[in-house]
Amino acid sequence: MTAPATKSPTPLLAGVDDRRALVAIDLGAESCRVSLLRWQNGQPHIELVHRFPNHTIQTANGLHWNLPAILDGLHAGLRQCAQIATEGIRSIAVDGWAVDYVRLDADGQPAASPFCYRDERTLLAETALHERISAARMRELTGIQLLRINTAYQLFADDAELRALPWLNLPEYVLHTLGGRAVSERSNASHTQLLDINGNWCDEILRAVEVPHSAMPELVNPGTDIGKLTGQLISMPAFANARLIAPCCHDTASAIAAVPDPADDWAYISSGTWSLVGTLLHEPNNSSRAREENFTNLAGADGSICFHKNINGMWLLRQCIESWAAESARIEIASLIEAAEHIPALSYRLDVDDPDLLLAGRMPQRINAQLHRRNLPEFSTAPEDAPALAAFLFRSLAARYAEVLQSVSEITGKQFRRLYIMGGGSQNDLLNRLTAAATGLTVARIGAECSTTGNFAVQLSTLEGELPSKWSATLAKNMENHPL
Repeated sequence: MTAPATKSPTPLLAGVDDRRALVAIDLGAESCRVSLLRWQNGQPHIELVHRFPNHTIQTANGLHWNLPAILDGLHAGLRQCAQIATEGIRSIAVDGWAVDYVRLDADGQPAASPFCYRDERTLLAETALHERISAARMRELTGIQLLRINTAYQLFADDAELRALPWLNLPEYVLHTLGGRAVSERSNASHTQLLDINGNWCDEILRAVEVPHSAMPELVNPGTDIGKLTGQLISMPAFANARLIAPCCHDTASAIAAVPDPADDWAYISSGTWSLVGTLLHEPNNSSRAREENFTNLAGADGSICFHKNINGMWLLRQCIESWAAESARIEIASLIEAAEHIPALSYRLDVDDPDLLLAGRMPQRINAQLHRRNLPEFSTAPEDAPALAAFLFRSLAARYAEVLQSVSEITGKQFRRLYIMGGGSQNDLLNRLTAAATGLTVARIGAECSTTGNFAVQLSTLEGELPSKWSATLAKNMENHPL
């Protein structure tokens, strides 16, 4: 999509010194977080107020998110924020993972339990949709990486009755439950495979997916004020007149907004369940090579484009640990990483992007199945031999990062000096060192909670003026002694 011109936003209350607190909600596939930004001696400081686990539920008709549990946890965190921030709360914003959504009935309530993007129903939906519109055509229209988890395939997998109903991605749905109008924020909308390269809903794809325009949310830019908090929470004095802001609702775009670097010669890896490897651009790059290598052009803060590629990430290790736990083995990640450091390197690597490795369950066996197909030595799947498999995964990821970053440099013409690593994987010192060695770049960690930092940076841009990048630098400075 075409990036809008970058300019400093007009604050909502220009000239007003409002030092009420801000709230950032970050939805994660493994945990959800509610954080506060408060002012101390005129400087913003962040504290994590409430964290609670999140997980999927396997039902007879597929893999779903426990939406009531998510909302209950968020409301508990918001109530805690109101008790702490006696100065009052000025705004609330929500970011989270992309592509998943909630269908709305006539009363604005969930019409069905939201599916998790890892549900296998999109295996058939992807093939069926491409019989109506080719993968090449979808890529040409959107500039977006082709992934079967994208919202377009999920919407097409719904039955005809549900397809006619309005829908909202999960972060925007949470804002809607708090009183915000029904919107699709562009960083999230760009991940649906339903926006054209100019940033509008694509008629040709909507016709193929059989979704009417009446079901599509209003598109808004990052940092849009979408209404005032309503409902039960306004009975708490701290929430009087609190505004609802759509930040970069896609958590990756929010995390990238937290990078405190005004230069243009850096790359990033958002390292979590997925590893998103790329750089920021001023305009989309939908060149033939970008299409061939399946890079994506997602909307970011400041009118930027997040040009990157999805790589299977820490999901691989998490799934292995779950498999070992099923054998009653208790494995701590920190100890596993430490033990993996002493494992010698092998001459071969795992194809981390193997589609079979995107599926849940029996991950050590799935890894061995790939190695068997390639006539390579397999690993012991016994929990006591976990360090060898973990070391193999880390080296395979680092090698893949280097390959992708080389492609990014060649496609965009950029020469990188620094690589920012953000997200939970940034805490893995071994993987960071392997990545630095494989890429030859200086590696800097942004932190595990960078989506929250970027969320606040966009809120402050809306409320106070200046670009989000200015606020991310301020927040990074003040977090040196106040880590999340």
